Amino acid sequence: MASSSSIRMIDIAVNFTDSMFRGMYNGKQYHVADIATVLSRAWSAGVDRIIVTGGSLEESKEALAIAETDARLFCTVGVHPTRCKEFDDSGDPEKHFEALLSLAKEGVEKGKVVAIGECGLDYDRLHFCPPEVQKKYFQKQFELAYATKLPMFLHMRAAAEDFCNILEQNKHRFCSGVAHSFTGSAQDRDRLLSFSNLYIGVNGCSLKTTENLDVVKGIPLERMMIETDSPYCEIKNTHAGINFVKSSWPSKKKEKYDPDCIVKGRNEPCLVRQVLEVVAGCKGISDVDQLSKTLYHNTCRVFFPQDLDSAADALLAGGQSAS
Repeated sequence: MASSSSIRMIDIAVNFTDSMFRGMYNGKQYHVADIATVLSRAWSAGVDRIIVTGGSLEESKEALAIAETDARLFCTVGVHPTRCKEFDDSGDPEKHFEALLSLAKEGVEKGKVVAIGECGLDYDRLHFCPPEVQKKYFQKQFELAYATKLPMFLHMRAAAEDFCNILEQNKHRFCSGVAHSFTGSAQDRDRLLSFSNLYIGVNGCSLKTTENLDVVKGIPLERMMIETDSPYCEIKNTHAGINFVKSSWPSKKKEKYDPDCIVKGRNEPCLVRQVLEVVAGCKGISDVDQLSKTLYHNTCRVFFPQDLDSAADALLAGGQSAS
């Protein structure tokens, strides 16, 4: 479906390094790699920038390589909490850290790396990485943010207290950030909002239940961003937010792959439009265009500040030429 031309969106979280975008599901090939097709659907839907998530050193390298294929793609560099064992497993944690730092600096020079992350704490999946290791290397990644002056792309799952304590201890070491894929309670939300430089990222996983919708309703618009976290976190028909969804795309199962259709069960960036619609619906906002502008502006403030500078300069220049 075509978008209304005035709606512009930035999807702050897409996992293009996931094998589903190469046509692989659980180790089995179902269709061709199709990032180009997925991107063309996203651009047509009104998405005009995407941040590709890095969740390990290797994945961050891959995210940077993907970001270099299109002027509208950007990426993060960092280590996800469930992968933090890779620091110790490398045999030389400091050298591993230095490799991340040099990759981040290289990406900044290329104009592609816009955040440090995905980093944080995930106590739902401790079988991947114990809490002490997660905390140690979450702390460590603030050094990356401090050294590069980049914002942080954060992950908090069932760990609000430790997460916010670490944030508090390091709040002067990062300029700003987003707690993405937020699924916490109203109390968790308010704790995050108490950090003036922090935004909250909302996707399909944030909009599953009526309780989720109530929590999202309480996020001030000027502190919110939207994302898909694709290929995960789609808005399903069973989710409370589905009633507010207005846009749809034809879909087919992966076994019957058709490049003109989205793959059933695989989220993709064009569907960030549905997240925008659910946010509008649950907050009772009828002007979706204006909502998209606010969220776009928030995202630029954190990840693309040079855009706001040039927009402000253009406004000033316009004012001067008119006088």
